[in-house]
Amino acid sequence: MKIDRLVSIIMILLDKKRIGAQELADMFEVSPRTIYRDIDVINMAGIPIRSTPGVGGGFEIMQEYKIDNKFFSADDLSALLMGLSSLSSMVRGDEIVHALAKVKSFIPAERAKDIESKANQINIDLSHWTGSSNIRTYLEIIKSALQKNRLLLFEYVAHYGNKTVRTAEPYQLVLKGSHWYLQGYCYIRNDFRLFRISRMSNLKILNENFTPRKYQKPILDFSEILETMQIKIKLRIHKSIVDRVLDYCTYENFLPDGDEYYIVDFPFVENDYYYDILLGFGNKCECLEPPHIRQNMKGKIHDIAVIYEK
Repeated sequence: MKIDRLVSIIMILLDKKRIGAQELADMFEVSPRTIYRDIDVINMAGIPIRSTPGVGGGFEIMQEYKIDNKFFSADDLSALLMGLSSLSSMVRGDEIVHALAKVKSFIPAERAKDIESKANQINIDLSHWTGSSNIRTYLEIIKSALQKNRLLLFEYVAHYGNKTVRTAEPYQLVLKGSHWYLQGYCYIRNDFRLFRISRMSNLKILNENFTPRKYQKPILDFSEILETMQIKIKLRIHKSIVDRVLDYCTYENFLPDGDEYYIVDFPFVENDYYYDILLGFGNKCECLEPPHIRQNMKGKIHDIAVIYEK
């Protein structure tokens, strides 16, 4: 993880007089180009790193500059602790533990209580309440493949339950909402794809390295696209599911309808995903309009009833 690598590089430069880019790259299993970017980030953070070219050259912290315990503010240290602690709940590894220990070493004894209090104000737990027990294991497998530029082989369940075997070059782990994804180059599609990790099975690292290609970042913000696709439908819901409906719209969309019910202007896209959301509300929700959405809901409910009548 980048934050761990940056803290580790700072600690190494404090400990050693000079170290080369290739040595750092080998140590962290990344490219020298990545190390140069990390050094730029450290420089921008206010720690002056000097680069010496040629044989015996490398990076070093300028001799006249010393980092003391006051370099990081209480807010800086709290943010680092929160971020690393949240990662440790899902992504295991000595590097996270070591980074936490190194960050804590910057905390002066007289500020420890204040910083710990700030860090505990936000608790980020990325582990799932329920669901696939493979997520944490798969994250470790993918992280290892990313560090070593190794191909991944896995079975994948795509739309409509279609199951395929995929070989992919891993490029990035993505946490979007409450779900983990792998952004990789798929050899079947000959293009970059975003794979949801919970839909993977039999994930394995192949003993085959790949040469990284020009990376295509995934599109994660669909707000503008959704605005053109969404329509507003009118629902009548029971008060017992208000908390669940609030996962999809704001309370400003609610209008009381007596003591027990609400009329809700609900954002909706005409696809199976959104119909399944409405079906998930059960008999606590009725679609009032538009008429064709109401009719489609009747048809889907009828199809479910037919299954249970057999």
